Amino acid sequence: MQVTEVDIAFVKPTDGLIGFASVVLDDQLYLSGIAIHSKLVGSGYRLTYPTRRVGEAQLSLFHPIRKPIGIAIEQAIVEKLKNVLRKRDAEHDRTDARQAAF
Repeated sequence: MQVTEVDIAFVKPTDGLIGFASVVLDDQLYLSGIAIHSKLVGSGYRLTYPTRRVGEAQLSLFHPIRKPIGIAIEQAIVEKLKNVLRKRDAEHDRTDARQAAF
């Protein structure tokens, strides 16, 4: 199984939550609502998968069962996140340079 697409929607950071990711697996299965959190200790990110409260029970809507696909999803999301943040930072640097020129 392979992650063939990743999209990230950023949110105003709250309690470590920075955004939500959606992924497509093997160009066949779409999964969304995967929360991206900055790690509480150290650098990096952690993912949490969506759940639903039904009465007193907290039910998992979906999550990886086997470690290799969980790692593949995490790596694909973190790689996309780093690329987006790099582009944002580069754009921010260009904007700062233009403003300093005036």
